[in-house]
Amino acid sequence: MSRYVIKIGSSSLTSDEGGLNRDKIGFFASELAKLHQMEHQPLLVTSGAVAAGFTKIGYKKRPKQLHEKQAAAAVGQALLMQAYQEAFQEHGIGVAQILLTRSDFSDRLRVHNALMTIDELLRRRIIPIINENDTVSVNELKFSENDTLSALVANLVKANQLLILTDIEGLYTEDPRKNAEARKIEKVESITDELLSLAGGAGSNVGTGGMRSKIEAARIATRGGIPVFIGKVTESGDLEKAADGTGRGTYFETSLSTLSMKKQWVRFHSLPQGSIVVDSGAEDALLSGGKSLLPAGVVEVTGDFNPGDVVEVLNIHGQAIGRGAINYAAWQLQAVAGLSTDEVQKRVDVVRIEVIHRDEWISIG
Repeated sequence: MSRYVIKIGSSSLTSDEGGLNRDKIGFFASELAKLHQMEHQPLLVTSGAVAAGFTKIGYKKRPKQLHEKQAAAAVGQALLMQAYQEAFQEHGIGVAQILLTRSDFSDRLRVHNALMTIDELLRRRIIPIINENDTVSVNELKFSENDTLSALVANLVKANQLLILTDIEGLYTEDPRKNAEARKIEKVESITDELLSLAGGAGSNVGTGGMRSKIEAARIATRGGIPVFIGKVTESGDLEKAADGTGRGTYFETSLSTLSMKKQWVRFHSLPQGSIVVDSGAEDALLSGGKSLLPAGVVEVTGDFNPGDVVEVLNIHGQAIGRGAINYAAWQLQAVAGLSTDEVQKRVDVVRIEVIHRDEWISIG
């Protein structure tokens, strides 16, 4: 049994003018139903609330103002879930709505509760349908058609694969709609800046996401140990083929292992409250030696943080090398930076001598 996160954007669910296309929704429901019937665990990350609602609310085109988008989403989310519920009901499958914002991921307790809810739904053979809570979000409405959300969800649930569906058969060397000589990239082992430069901007009038946002989502997912497919699913059986490695798209591979929830939170969701600079010996110990960071390796401390906060760690050249949950308050670390363990114990009272324990550390790169 495998766990798949499938992400579908607005343009795949609606007409060019806005409003839901029930035939398209029915098709995707039937594709997910096939995975479900094979005893897999599909999760759906969907866009489409704003696109579904703006015509119903009376707008002639997709709104630009935040309050207009939020109003359209408030109407459209109910329509979207009703359409999904009716489509999956034809296959005897129940669905559940989960609305998330970025702030939900930044809070360790809330993201843990979200995972517990998703796990229980999957045990009960219910398909979770996840969307951003656009009616209360601000920056989240700019999250590029939920591409980032799908990557965060895939990491959260430790999916076997993230499948990002789009209207193009994967990543090409150039836009195939403009250049017939464009060559499709079948497999990606490492996401580089050069690769990102191949991606274009936003695609359709009803959606906000382009290929670049999908590749950036793939980078988040693969760094968390989740392989990714980006491609097209338009015919019966296409989703199963995408999942088994023979789909019409680009596959992004990863050799990394999935991260624990604690390290996911540190790496992807937390907001650093400060930064520390470490010497070259500490850098090697963190990146290559699998060691914890001790006060002796700290060169400089910036910010106002408390024990348990996340801080960014820089090398002596100012390059970010990782981040971690810290065991010191900023004033404590400033007082003992560069000192031996014996000297530290004489000067400050801390629960753990390590500045950042290796279990609370994640490298960036």
